[in-house]
Amino acid sequence: MRKKVYWKSRHGYLWGAMLMLITLCFTSCKEDDDQVAGVFDPNTPITIAGFTPESLGGGEDFVLYGNNFGNDISKIKVSLGGKNATIIGVNNHNVYCLMPMGAFDGDIQVSILDDDGEVIAIAESEKKYTYKRQWLVSTCVGTYYNVGSDYEEKEGPFGDCGAFKDILWFSWDPKSNFDRLYFTGNYNRCRLIDFSVDNGPDKEKGYVYYFTSADQFDRVSVMTWTIDENQDMILSHNHSSDSKIGNYLFTRSSNFTEQSPLGIYARGVNGTMVHPETNELYYTRYRGGDMYKYNFDTQETTFVFALAYATEAYRLVIHPTGKYAYIIGNERDFILRTDYNYVTNTFTTPYTVVGQANSPGYQDGMGSFVRVNAPSQGVFVKNKDYIGTRLDGDEYDFYFCDADNHCIRILTPDGKVSTFAGRGNGKTSGYQNGEVRTDALFNYPRAIAYDEKRNCFYVGDTNNWIIRKIAQEDEDDYDDISDDEEDNNMEEAALEKEN
Repeated sequence: MRKKVYWKSRHGYLWGAMLMLITLCFTSCKEDDDQVAGVFDPNTPITIAGFTPESLGGGEDFVLYGNNFGNDISKIKVSLGGKNATIIGVNNHNVYCLMPMGAFDGDIQVSILDDDGEVIAIAESEKKYTYKRQWLVSTCVGTYYNVGSDYEEKEGPFGDCGAFKDILWFSWDPKSNFDRLYFTGNYNRCRLIDFSVDNGPDKEKGYVYYFTSADQFDRVSVMTWTIDENQDMILSHNHSSDSKIGNYLFTRSSNFTEQSPLGIYARGVNGTMVHPETNELYYTRYRGGDMYKYNFDTQETTFVFALAYATEAYRLVIHPTGKYAYIIGNERDFILRTDYNYVTNTFTTPYTVVGQANSPGYQDGMGSFVRVNAPSQGVFVKNKDYIGTRLDGDEYDFYFCDADNHCIRILTPDGKVSTFAGRGNGKTSGYQNGEVRTDALFNYPRAIAYDEKRNCFYVGDTNNWIIRKIAQEDEDDYDDISDDEEDNNMEEAALEKEN
């Protein structure tokens, strides 16, 4: 369910705004003597000589250079990409303004107005700027309830499927071409999100179903798939018994209704992964504090290695190449890396790449200087800037949910961690859509999936009981925002700049 995108200013540009205003003041002191204090001259054409920067996104500072702009903000209008820009300052030779959100096409037009608001002079730039599309957070599937007691859960189209409690893990059906996304609900039922369902004329595509094959499990933790021709489903049962199996195979041929146990008894399975080349199943055990390997062909289970803490909900996410995997210490706030040994055909003893065990916090940076708080699911996403540039050939960044920090973080192949989305407006948690860093707020995001077909992320916003979407802005984001609403948003942005 797509929501309107409302935008506020980017506080990070405030220092740049101050410098631009200083420049305007300095330049105004050098006005030509034949123009009184830079007043617009109706007998002289207005010209646009240039602008800076040449590539920018909505909300960023933009300066036009030229002549005869005047000095009255109320009598100048700047149109960027067909949208009115908020003007911060003008001094006859320079106009300082804010790039409107969604100003995609790059056209620049400056108009001078008379006392009645009528256009009396126009100039257009022959050169166009390049618009950088911003990443925005919106509400994708489910209903956000301001009052928790109003909660409702049901099957239905995206706009009428209620909410989702205890979202834990996302998993694409590998044969669905990014149309069928499953998610586990921990103590609650698993669900299926089908993006391909047509709900009829004038209705948004998409439908949410209960996934009933896992009803006999009191807690489904994670889901993964075999890589053979069947691409069957594997569900992990996070139970507390030493006499129960932890992983089950659900066959595609039975429409995921027939199941068979995998491996040995295992309590508290919170991490499961399948190697993309060998089709071997790896899983971790709570209380056991170890990782095991299961071979589908021989049905043998092999001990791989012990982990530092027995009572830890270790999550597993394997690199698309299978060369390494991340082991996420959800309860002790760190991330390990284990490399695959192609000689012994198994994973090697892991080492820490993010944070320090038992040292929660929030801090971007490198390695042990980073602080995370209840890291959860992550996903590898190819970064086109890495292609052909890295000696190790690793082309993927790792986006992961930092649940108790209420944000999405990025881990690069070099071990650098930064914040991608959330914690907007100087706040920590909540529910708010908008630009990923200045506006967006989450409340304990725990699941994440990347949609390669649509180039967007889906986030299980667990304590808001909904699924959020992170995508680059497009024309549809502004279809239902009126000109008045857009002007109000820009005026609010300008006030925040000044303050």
